[in-house]
Amino acid sequence: MVLNDCLRVYFASRPKSNLSLTSIVDLDRNDPTQILNVHTKPILQPGIPGAFDEHGVMPSCVRLHPSGEVWLYYGGWSRRQSIPYSNWSGIAVSYDMGLSFKRKFKGPVLDRTPNEIFSATAPCIIERYGQLHCWYACGIDWKKENGKYEESYTIRKATSPINDGVAWTREECNLFVYEPKDPRPMHRPTVISYGDGYLMLFCHRKTSDFRDGSNAYRIGAAFSNDLKTWQRNDELAGLTPSADNWDSKMVAYPQLVMYDKRTLLFYNGNSFGKHGFGIAELID
Repeated sequence: MVLNDCLRVYFASRPKSNLSLTSIVDLDRNDPTQILNVHTKPILQPGIPGAFDEHGVMPSCVRLHPSGEVWLYYGGWSRRQSIPYSNWSGIAVSYDMGLSFKRKFKGPVLDRTPNEIFSATAPCIIERYGQLHCWYACGIDWKKENGKYEESYTIRKATSPINDGVAWTREECNLFVYEPKDPRPMHRPTVISYGDGYLMLFCHRKTSDFRDGSNAYRIGAAFSNDLKTWQRNDELAGLTPSADNWDSKMVAYPQLVMYDKRTLLFYNGNSFGKHGFGIAELID
């Protein structure tokens, strides 16, 4: 969230195993490597027993609503017995420019549908052509790898009236080719205007040996002229793991931010962000 004097970053952490909570860090707007303030208290507590977010909340997208409220779209976690978790997206609302939040609803706004039954999370939302466009990670399948169920995702799109953002029309079709025999899960889309069109970054992996292994998350990219048809070209991403640092085995969960003629990319490193998040800057 770009403010006059800082960049307000919403991030998830795990104070204990199997529990994700969201807090805030404010970064210097001119030099985002400088931390101004870390907010130690979570902005939301887990949901009530039985709710979609009873076992954790993770931030996905923050936007200023036409009403003047700040809306945070977040992923809610609920542990399961047969599979590890269920993951859907809800909304929290702030009336003080993103310092504190309250749930808008007890339930999710991206929930199960007759054709999307596993998850809908990590939404990215932008305003274009008189409506809201949302890209999100949709759960496609659960398959056992080395005796443990692992989820596969792909990226899909939904739209909503520009003054709404609660009721979404989901297209329920994959933006990119998904091959069930050789799945390549894709997650965390982020979209910005770029040149004469739009740039999307996302992360992708395989279903085995992806926890800091040879098939761990990498950043992929695609380009569109109309927000409808996307041409994938991962070379556009321009970010690969470092030689021997905190992001030497994995780069994941991208978030693009444009301000003051700068384009920044926030991302996680090894172990899905166990060691924190970093910043890269676009150099044309």
